[in-house]
Amino acid sequence: DPNYFAYALKKDLSKTLVIVSSKSGSTIETSSQRSIFEQSFIEAKLDPTEHMVFVTDPGSTLDQQARRQGFSVINADPHVGGRFSVLSAFGLVPAALLDIDVSVLLDQAEDTKMEFLSNPEFVCDISYLLSYVGSQYISFTDADSHMPGLSDWIEQLIAESTGKNGLGRLPVVVKGSDEVNSSDVFTIAFFGSADLVVEADLASQFIIWEWVTALLGFALKVDPFNQPNVTEAKDATSQLLSQWKVTKPSFVPDHLDGEVEIFGEGVNIKDSLSQLIQLLPSDGYIAVMAYLDRDGDSKISQIQKILSEKTKRPVTFGWGPRFLHSTGQFHKGGQPNGVFLQITGDSSYDIDIPGQGFSLGTLIAAQALGDANALALRKYPLLRLNLKQRPGGIESILGAAQSL
Repeated sequence: DPNYFAYALKKDLSKTLVIVSSKSGSTIETSSQRSIFEQSFIEAKLDPTEHMVFVTDPGSTLDQQARRQGFSVINADPHVGGRFSVLSAFGLVPAALLDIDVSVLLDQAEDTKMEFLSNPEFVCDISYLLSYVGSQYISFTDADSHMPGLSDWIEQLIAESTGKNGLGRLPVVVKGSDEVNSSDVFTIAFFGSADLVVEADLASQFIIWEWVTALLGFALKVDPFNQPNVTEAKDATSQLLSQWKVTKPSFVPDHLDGEVEIFGEGVNIKDSLSQLIQLLPSDGYIAVMAYLDRDGDSKISQIQKILSEKTKRPVTFGWGPRFLHSTGQFHKGGQPNGVFLQITGDSSYDIDIPGQGFSLGTLIAAQALGDANALALRKYPLLRLNLKQRPGGIESILGAAQSL
């Protein structure tokens, strides 16, 4: 989102270090942001090689290119998948730059791994609970655990690893277990009370959940190390970008309610949300996908709690395009019982991507509509609400949801 990206560009670039992390270098979000930062350093009369460090697989296109250009490059283990790489160079380089002693992290993870290799009951029990006791939905909260963000990390790990072949486990990240309103959700916390409470240091949590996820894949008979539908969403985005280079898109909403454009059924926001909910299967879930500024537009996240209370069903909330690499795999590869709410927004500010011929605003629009097309191919219920004006539009959507 251009508004969100602008926060980083407004920092003092002379005191800024950018870590470019990509296994292959082909991920469009990473490559686009890299180009913008590199150009910004040059315009500020700064040497990009002194302000950027690259983490990538050895021999990748990015590895070769960055070394040719004189950048510092740190190679990661190419045999470790991206979402399992938190204890590899991808996670340890930024940790070290935050002045964290990474040797302590590695020692803690190693001790925990050796402990459950000698006594596998612990991780096997957790995997059993998620495979056979819990059902499709697992809620995670890191409230009061002093590990904010751990649930978001586990969300990608489990959703992208298991959501395949019409199976999987869908993580529902909530602020607290009391926000779970559906009886078929297995609740997990790292402090306090839940169906399962896993208390451990951060590095141990990392290794525990990586092993649990692999075992969960074995129990569900899916390959936890691939992500076929993430590639599908990337291809859909690329196809739209190619088309839009020739002809710029214009979108005509089905209806307009104040500052919100409605692409879908319903003459106003409340009616549209109501019709979407009516299509919700009795065992299904709602996925809210917000392609917005996760700082300035953060209030929109309140819709998750509101819709959960109104429907008594699991509701996930994901910022786009981030969720495409987590629950996005599950939405298209997991159980086919979701209904989908996309929230996009116009921006008065945009940033051109050097060498691409399109901007960040165009890219995020292509990602949203590319994913919508992938969902439409499966004939899943989908409603898109586009904010012509963000603060007012967000208030209108929250008010409509609350009045259901």
